Amino acid sequence: MSNRSFFSLALLLIAVLLVLSSVYIVKETDRAVLLRFGKVEIADVPKGLQFKVPMVDVVRKFDSRVQTLDAPPEQFLNIEKKPLNVDSFAKWRIRDVQKFYTATNGSLDVANRLLAQRVNEGLRNEFGRRTLHEVVSGQRDEMMALLTQQLNEIAGTEMGIDVVDVRIKRIELPAQVSDSVFNRMRTERERQAADYRAKGKEAAEGIRAEADRQKIVIEAEAYRTAERNRGEGDAQAAATYADAYNRDPEFYAFMRSLQAYKETFANKGDTLVVDPDSEFFKYLKSAQGKK
Repeated sequence: MSNRSFFSLALLLIAVLLVLSSVYIVKETDRAVLLRFGKVEIADVPKGLQFKVPMVDVVRKFDSRVQTLDAPPEQFLNIEKKPLNVDSFAKWRIRDVQKFYTATNGSLDVANRLLAQRVNEGLRNEFGRRTLHEVVSGQRDEMMALLTQQLNEIAGTEMGIDVVDVRIKRIELPAQVSDSVFNRMRTERERQAADYRAKGKEAAEGIRAEADRQKIVIEAEAYRTAERNRGEGDAQAAATYADAYNRDPEFYAFMRSLQAYKETFANKGDTLVVDPDSEFFKYLKSAQGKK
C-alpha cells in the first residue's frame, strides 16, 4: 500500500469517526441538555436523532421516568412530644432539565439526597402539629396530600423536579416508648374490662330481681285465679247438688248410697263390720230404702 492510499484511508477513518461522534439519539424516556464548553447551550434537546459539534459539545442524558426515593427511617416528635420512627418514600420526575442539571450536576444521588432533606423537613413539621392518632389514621391522607403539594412547589423551584407523591410506609414507636405505651394501653383495657364486668353484674342483678318479682306476681295471680275458679266451681257444684236434691231427695240419697257401696267394696280384701240393721244397708234391703 502506497503512502497516498494509506493517507486516504486514514482520512476516511477520521471522517467516519467525526460523523459518528457528531450524531446522537435522545430516546422518548430521556431528557437531555447539550453543553458547549461546559455551559448549557440547549436546555431541553428534542427527541430523536440530533447532531453536535465533536470535541466541543457534550450531551448529558437523564431518565425522564418516575424515580423512587426510598429514604431511611427518621425519628420525629409529634405534638404530644412522643418520638416516632417514620419510614417514608417519595415519587418524583424531572420537570425542568436545565434547572435539574444546574442544581444536581445531573446526579440522581444528589437529587435524592436533596429531596430527602426536604421530605424529612416537611414530615417533621407536619408530625409536630398532630397527635399520634391523627398521623396514623385521622388525618394521614390529608397530611400526605398537603406535604406532596408543598414539596412539589419547593422541589420544582430549587431542583426542577415534580414530586408526584409522598407516602408513609410505617410508623413505629421506639422500643423504649413501646413498652410504656403497651403497659398503659393494657391498664386502660383492664380498667374498661372491669367497668364492663361491673356494669354487667349490676344489669344481671336487676334482671334477676325483676324476674323474681314477676315470678311472685305471676304465682300470686295464678293462685288467686285458681282459688276463684275453685270457689266458683264448688259453688256451682253445691248449687247443682242442691238443685238435684230439691228435685228428688230420695233419688239423691239413693245415688249417694250407691257411691258409698262402690267405694266401700272396691277392694276385696277390706273387712267391714256393720250392724245389719244399720242405715248403711237400707237400700240393699228395700228398693224404697225401708228397713
